[in-house]
Amino acid sequence: MSVRVRFAPSPTGPLHMGGVRTALYNYLFAKKHGGQFLLRIEDTDRTRLVPGAEEYIKESLEWCGLTPDESPWIGGPDGPYRQSDRQGLYKQYADELIIKDKAYYAFDTPEELDAMRARLQAAGVAAPAYNGVTREHMKNSLTLSADEVMERLDRGDEHVIRLKVPRQVEVRFEDIIRGWVVVHSANVDDKVLFKSDGMPTYHLANIVDDHLMHITHVIRGEEWLPSAPVHVLIYEAFGWERPAFAHLPLILKPDGNGKLSKRDGDRLGFPVFSLDWVDPNTGEKSSGYREKGYYPDAFINMLALLGWNPGTDQEIMSMEELTRSFDLTRVHKGGAKFDPEKAKWFNQQYLRMQPDAELGTQLQELLKTQSIVTTTERATQAASLLKERATFVADMLEGTYLFTAGSPLQENEVATTELKKRWKPEAEPAIEAYINALGSLPEFTATTLDVAFNNVLQEKGMKVGQVMPIYRLFVAGRMQGPGMFDVSALLGKEEVVLRLQAGLALCRSWA
Repeated sequence: MSVRVRFAPSPTGPLHMGGVRTALYNYLFAKKHGGQFLLRIEDTDRTRLVPGAEEYIKESLEWCGLTPDESPWIGGPDGPYRQSDRQGLYKQYADELIIKDKAYYAFDTPEELDAMRARLQAAGVAAPAYNGVTREHMKNSLTLSADEVMERLDRGDEHVIRLKVPRQVEVRFEDIIRGWVVVHSANVDDKVLFKSDGMPTYHLANIVDDHLMHITHVIRGEEWLPSAPVHVLIYEAFGWERPAFAHLPLILKPDGNGKLSKRDGDRLGFPVFSLDWVDPNTGEKSSGYREKGYYPDAFINMLALLGWNPGTDQEIMSMEELTRSFDLTRVHKGGAKFDPEKAKWFNQQYLRMQPDAELGTQLQELLKTQSIVTTTERATQAASLLKERATFVADMLEGTYLFTAGSPLQENEVATTELKKRWKPEAEPAIEAYINALGSLPEFTATTLDVAFNNVLQEKGMKVGQVMPIYRLFVAGRMQGPGMFDVSALLGKEEVVLRLQAGLALCRSWA
């Protein structure tokens, strides 16, 4: 059978980067093996649904380039792909397990369940559970007579359907990442499969849907590993072939102490969600990678290597390269520490790989938000100078001095303060000589400017460090940035001379 995998999020809030990584690994595995990647919305817990969350999941995956082959929005042969639209399917499967004596009705009230837990805790049981031992003392179809069970069902007594976990057996399955997992059935609860409100629990719906959708591999986070023995037992109860399991490691906080959470991002100043999110109930805002200026390819590349490696030193990998190299056996067992600075590094590399024309267009759009209008050609030229120092396109806005006329020292207290510290009157003759030299240049290029500047320094017996910082402050209004000869060539002779003269005038006024 062709490989079929699924990503099955619950629309209970924004999509955490850990969820995106799970979707990514499913996608890569499917594409590597020529299979299908499905998206299923698991919304059986109606009390936890958050308005807008499903649309957020869809938009997040689209931004990341993780397009499912089948989904609630695309459709497919095994739909519907939203569990709330499949609600009528599940009861028959719960009933089938009742008939097979693999499940049972339980009529216990919340108060009776609380009393059971209290008795067990008083007896020294650390983790009270409804299981193969305690069920013998509760109100269920295993302890009540058949007549009483039918009577309760006929009059509509509130009840649930529980899995009948067999006693004294070992539950065994091989995890692709973790190897063999063995759990004794004494440590497995009789999980509720069907709730009193007529909705299936995650455990039943998940297995039924995976079976009906022909899922061959279940690739999910390690938080589901404790549930895996239950799922294995449900597959065995139905007599169905179970899929292969692979439980992914956690994404950890930067210090490695615990799972990365939204609060960690808020506290340390980096996003943990793919897109911005506003909680519809509280109005609380959370930042996303898209709005922070990350390229989706950089975000995906970073996530792919957060818990997996291709077995080489290569770090920058396209989606095609990731697909070609991906192997579940190379996913780490232990958690992966998230490094926000490394995430920025990835974006920086992808920014530098952008064609100058594309960067110019992106910069031009950002300049419009600053009420600066320029040509595409000039924006492209500026982007080619500014990109080496930029992590995000927005960082290139520090180069607005390349698009405005007049001295960048005007109303620039930071630059003026820096200039006062660096200005020496002996630099004035060199600046004047350089201005004169610029006037006679046949071509105003970075090369001719470099030659003219060094000729002036040699003539005046001065060092680069005595004049270049002043030149930079006069023309750019800042101490860092692209090479000044490239900057000057872009600005043009008239603008550079004007700024040099304005800078000299300001310095003379301090005398």
